[in-house]
Amino acid sequence: MKPILFAGSLIVSFALIAYSIGVITEQRKKIVTRTTLIFLSVGLTLDISGTACMLIGSTNSLFTYHGIIGYSALLAMFFDTVLMWGIKRNKGINAPVSQSIHKYSLTAYTWWIFAYISGFLMSVQR
Repeated sequence: MKPILFAGSLIVSFALIAYSIGVITEQRKKIVTRTTLIFLSVGLTLDISGTACMLIGSTNSLFTYHGIIGYSALLAMFFDTVLMWGIKRNKGINAPVSQSIHKYSLTAYTWWIFAYISGFLMSVQR
């Protein structure tokens, strides 16, 4: 495996940890906490960085099965992070999360996990 692809995979694995902490915190408490905001933001930053590394190191087309799933999952987590920051901006820290955003967050995270697993399976298959 090329070093840049390895770095990208490692960075995305750290994004998994950060996203998990952020989303699980929100899902359990149903409020926007500093922990939620920090870990979603770190996860998003790591995910963007890891994706960039993988794009740079990949010889495949940008529009593979995993690529499309991954880009859409990254976009979903981007919107989740923006929504959480919007709640904090409008209602303050420890503000309750609406039921619709609460469900969206879980759906986006589940989709992201699916993208992560598909990438893992793709790399193992090679």
